[in-house]
Amino acid sequence: MPVRDIYLLSPRSLSPETIAVTFAKTSRSPESFREIAAELSDAESAKFHEKWVVGYGHASVAEHAVLHIAFENVSRLAIECIESNRLASYTEKSTRYQKWDPDGFYTPRALADSKHAELYRQTCTRLFDVYRESLEPVKRWVETKFPRKDNESDAKYDGRIRSKYVDNCRFLLPAAALANVGMTANARVFENAIRKMLSHPLEEVREIGQEVKRVALGETPTLVKYADRVTYLADLQIKGLHSAPPHPHTPTLGNWLTLVDYDRDGENKFLAAALYRFSGMPFTDAIIAVRAMTDAERAGLAAEALGKLDQYDTPLRELEHVTYTFDSWMDQGGYFEVKRHRMMTQTPQRLTADLGWATPIAFEAAGFNAEYQAAMQMAAETYRTLAADPLCAEEASYVIPNAFNRRLLMTLNLREAFAFCELRTAPNAHFSVRRIAARMYELIREAHPLLASFMRCGERPTAEAIEREFFAKVA
Repeated sequence: MPVRDIYLLSPRSLSPETIAVTFAKTSRSPESFREIAAELSDAESAKFHEKWVVGYGHASVAEHAVLHIAFENVSRLAIECIESNRLASYTEKSTRYQKWDPDGFYTPRALADSKHAELYRQTCTRLFDVYRESLEPVKRWVETKFPRKDNESDAKYDGRIRSKYVDNCRFLLPAAALANVGMTANARVFENAIRKMLSHPLEEVREIGQEVKRVALGETPTLVKYADRVTYLADLQIKGLHSAPPHPHTPTLGNWLTLVDYDRDGENKFLAAALYRFSGMPFTDAIIAVRAMTDAERAGLAAEALGKLDQYDTPLRELEHVTYTFDSWMDQGGYFEVKRHRMMTQTPQRLTADLGWATPIAFEAAGFNAEYQAAMQMAAETYRTLAADPLCAEEASYVIPNAFNRRLLMTLNLREAFAFCELRTAPNAHFSVRRIAARMYELIREAHPLLASFMRCGERPTAEAIEREFFAKVA
């Protein structure tokens, strides 16, 4: 009997393209992975990819070639595009745990070359100045709420409260703020990402796409070399569908997150899918059986499927048969937290000044509200000036701070909702995303109370309580 053998094909000795070919060839070769890899050169790997990946469309082979690319000093607006690729892993500079460089903002060429260059520079500089000026008074207010513990050092105390005051001050940071982000993905994902970036309406993003392609070519010269601008995407995004005026809307607790669509029979479908997995019956019989159950029997079946979940357990995939669509209204800082949940389908509207801005209570409590409101007003006025000029309208969003609201359409299944609501209602989550997750849980509980009863966040503060504790206004 052949001996089991599990080992690493190390990227220290093999190129990503060679690793991809090694795995691909096992489908038709009796040799071991080591033997296949030993016979391959980079040139032979490239030839293989030209024939099979490019010529015959076996693109999944490229998924075995993994790249780790570092992006430094790119705008947060550009990061939004970079992180829109679902099947990748990202880690970015935190707005919660770091204090940001007042000179660290991006100036797009369209604005630098326009008559608005000085206005743009002054606005971004002012936002960073007010951000820097806000840190100390907001910190002092936080200190009154969270006093130093006995024998707690300065370093430990600052570390404990840092996110609590920086969480509020970050509302001032504009989308032009420069940040770093690391991206890990396979070559197939990078190929698609490059195409999206090269087709993007923002010049910065297109330039980043060219740089990513250049860097990726060094490791996967065949797998990404045909990544290019996609006319369909470019025309769709540049021509845009964003010329309609914003719909008047005043957000309140009841309408800044609405459940616009869900499966009314979702609970029965989940229970039937769980029964299907373990019973051996067809799904049509399983759904009939579930619908014929009493409420007590349905509750018992749900408890069998979900009742033994521990804190770090992942629930059954059968929850993915239950879906929800939410229309939401949230500040840009909250959106940056939500967009990390890439398994849900997200459709954001453009970042504009049209929907107003949120105001954390911290600025009023710290005696800094006048400065904050003046900075927001300046950003809104500058945005409108830039947006009115066809030569730089696309770049106007760079000046919008985290405080400003935008709309986001979200479709997700109940398994993802379990993860999102449990993680983002936790006390250490930013309060912008906490109220979103809490409200999502409340709406799911109204729609599907039996299944929602197994979500591990029911005892946490309500969306209304979070909003009252942290927000002076939301628009």
